[in-house]
Amino acid sequence: MFENYFPNLTEKQNGQFEQLYGLYADWNAKINVISRKDIENLNIHHVLHSLSIAEVVRFKEGTTVMDVGTGGGFPGIPLAILFPGTQFHLIDRVGKKIKVATEVAHAIGLENITLQHGSAEEVKTLFDFVVSRAVMPLADMVKIVKKNIKKTQINAIPNGLICLKGGELQHEILPFRNIVEVYELSHYFDEAYFKTKKVVFLPL
Repeated sequence: MFENYFPNLTEKQNGQFEQLYGLYADWNAKINVISRKDIENLNIHHVLHSLSIAEVVRFKEGTTVMDVGTGGGFPGIPLAILFPGTQFHLIDRVGKKIKVATEVAHAIGLENITLQHGSAEEVKTLFDFVVSRAVMPLADMVKIVKKNIKKTQINAIPNGLICLKGGELQHEILPFRNIVEVYELSHYFDEAYFKTKKVVFLPL
């Protein structure tokens, strides 16, 4: 199904995407990182949802990205498959979730990924972008990650924060209304799941 939206995937990338369902189903039975009722929807609700960030920016070779509150590896792992020339750093406060993400990344042979059990407040490294998936309100996230955004730019859009969000966002984006961009995912994906889903981009 991913090749419908991303027709230029290599054989290696297709193979990595195909392995995800079995790996997550297996790990989720031991360590619950995805709702048990939702695991059968993994490819749309988690993998394709993560890849929707690629509709906002196609990361250039050499880009660095931090995934804050990655959980079991979303959106970081699908994005690392899609952009092998980009370096991803995944961080989460919950050790067992990072364990699952680490095991999955290792099993599919991802080489452009590092993982950390901890909080983003501790991270001093600079990145081109920070991504997250409904981890916390936008204003709270900005306070934590603003220190981590590089000043030099190599991508088609300014460096900053890219968040996957759902539902009503007017109140949340109000403080940033002059600079924030909101992308409705229903414009890019046909599946009903994406009707209320959005990508929020905030240059920092």
